[in-house]
Parts: sequence; C-alpha cells; structure tokens
Amino acid sequence: MATLVVSDLHLGASSGADLLRRPELRAPLIAALRDGIRRLVILGDGLELREVPVRNAAAHAEALLAEAGAALGPGGEIVLLAGNHDHGLLAGWLETRLHQGPHELGLEQAVEPAEAGPLAEALAAAAAPAALRLSYPGIWLREDVYALHGHYLDVHTTVPTFERLAAGAMERWVAPVRAHATPDDYEAVLAPLYAWMHALAQRSADGVVRAGARSSARAWVAVAGEGRRRRPLRAAALGAGFKVAVRAINAAGVGPVRPELSGPALRQGSLHGIGEVVRRLDVGAAHVIFGHTHRSGPWPGDAAAEWEAPTGARLVNAGCWVYQPHFVATAGSASPYWPGTAVRLDDDGSPPRLLRLLGDRRPEDLAPARAARG
Repeated sequence: MATLVVSDLHLGASSGADLLRRPELRAPLIAALRDGIRRLVILGDGLELREVPVRNAAAHAEALLAEAGAALGPGGEIVLLAGNHDHGLLAGWLETRLHQGPHELGLEQAVEPAEAGPLAEALAAAAAPAALRLSYPGIWLREDVYALHGHYLDVHTTVPTFERLAAGAMERWVAPVRAHATPDDYEAVLAPLYAWMHALAQRSADGVVRAGARSSARAWVAVAGEGRRRRPLRAAALGAGFKVAVRAINAAGVGPVRPELSGPALRQGSLHGIGEVVRRLDVGAAHVIFGHTHRSGPWPGDAAAEWEAPTGARLVNAGCWVYQPHFVATAGSASPYWPGTAVRLDDDGSPPRLLRLLGDRRPEDLAPARAARG
C-alpha cells in the first residue's frame, strides 16, 4: 500500500511551535493523504509528553487524527511509533513485556492500542474510521524499507547534546551497547533516562525538562548561530569554554564527541549515529527512513556518501513539523530544517521520495501566535 511517513510533530508543545495543531497547516498533509495514500506512519515524537500531562495528551492529537482517519477512510491505517519525547506512549507495554519473561525485542513489534494503554486507546478512537496500531522500535514498510524514529542514534552521535552525554555516561558505566546489538541493548541505556525526564515533566508545572530544552536552543544560537554574529566576543568565549568541556568529556570516556555545533557537524554527527545503529542492529534494508534530528534529507547539495549507512542502506530523514527559527533564520524555506516535510513510499518498488508540503509558506505563516507561546 502507498504510505506517507511524517515525524516529530510534537503535538502539545508549550511554545505553540507544533504546526499541526493549526487547521490551515494541517490541510496540505490531509490533501497528500488523499493522493492514493492508504497508510500514514507517524515516526515518533508525535506527542510532546515531556510537556503535556498524559491525561491531556490525546486532546492535542484528536483533530489531526480525526482528519487523517477520515481522509484514509475504512481500510486505511495509521501507525504510531514512539520516540524519545513520547516514549511514555509505549513505556507501560515495554515494562509489562519485561515482566512476562525473556522475550527479545526485535526490529518490529506490532502493538494494539489496548495493549499500550488508555492513551493509545483514546488516539485509536479519534482516528476512526481508519484503524490505528502502534509499532516499536521500528516498522518494515516494504521488504526493502525499514523505518524507525532514530532516537537510538543518541548513543553514537558525535554532537554533545544533553541526551548524547547522558547516554554516553549510561553506556560507559552501566549498560554498554554491544557491537552486534539488539533493541534491548539500546533500551537498557535510554529507557531509564526517558523515564526520569518523563517523570519530571509530569510532576512539574512548567517543566524542568522544558526549561532544559530552551537552554539548549539558546546555547546553540550563542555558540553556533545568530549569537556569533550579534555578540562575537561572547560567542568566542562560550566557544572556548565549550571546547574545554568537550575535551574533559572525551577524557572521561563519555564520548567521543566533537567540539562543534555547526550545521554540518549536526548533520554528520546524526548520520554517523544512525548509520552505527543500522550496522549494530543488522538492519538488512536497502532504505532506512528515520526522524529525530528535525533535519530532513537528503536534498540536492547534500553529499550522497554521507547518506549511506555502513551496511549500504540509503538513509532518508522525514524532517519535522515544528517551527524552529534558530535553525531556519538565514535560509528560510530552503533550509533542510524547514518544517512540513514527509516521505512518500509507493508499492511499485521505487525509492522513498521526500515531499515539502509547507515549502511555499513564509516564516510569518508558521510563527506561533503570541498567545500560544505561554
């Protein structure tokens, strides 16, 4: 069946940057579903469970799921994968699975909404008349195409993000990921971190985790983005301190990470990370679709060799549906971080194809309303 893949919707984000909450920005996606698509795959981080109480989370997705379900119709299917920001969607199922005995988590495990819990059941009700199911950690879309959120790459990326450093510490001292790994190896490193961050978000009025995300964005701008142009001396001082910190991190065995936060470094680090995941999990696919980084690709101008995993698989990133001005300030809609991308996969054996569904929009069309920023 023809499939449309989207990722990183972050529905419910307190910033209001989650674009699919807005009917006029949902319209191009719904129109794309009516173009012969029978399956919509939301490739993780569909919900922002690090900011939204679980009891309220379904409400943020109901409008999208209702419109998508109507467009797909009876016989259509919506498949949800969990990412790092909505790992809680399947955390209960994963925990139950551990208590039921030594069942190794494979590359694809289908999960029915009733198995996942009340939130998944509410999402399934919203999606009718289309069927909704869940899959984890990935899904085979065709014999030659595998898709996953991509959060496992945080164990291997060379970009020193908070999650990379936390994962590095876990792997260094608690649960190393084997050279020939299984998804359970990655879950042992990452699931405790996600559970901790999820608990903080659910018990905090304004979110310690949310504040941390804002700080990360400000740091990126100061060290690598607009801050360098506006305050060059401050940016240089921050950059020098950053390099010293990275050297200490690598010396402690938590890396290796690179002392660079440029666009090329972010791209290369994430592609190295997902390539290592594909290699260690022995994913025997010709094409691997992922998300997580919010950077879609490959696009013209990207080096083709960077988008090839060590296994030979061609990598495709579905991008995101959140507006992040610190990433698109200079390039606008030409930026690979410009939101509103999707991957179309037909059943004729052709390669996955990237679509820009919001490529004709302007920054002012996407910026959150002042009242939504909170």
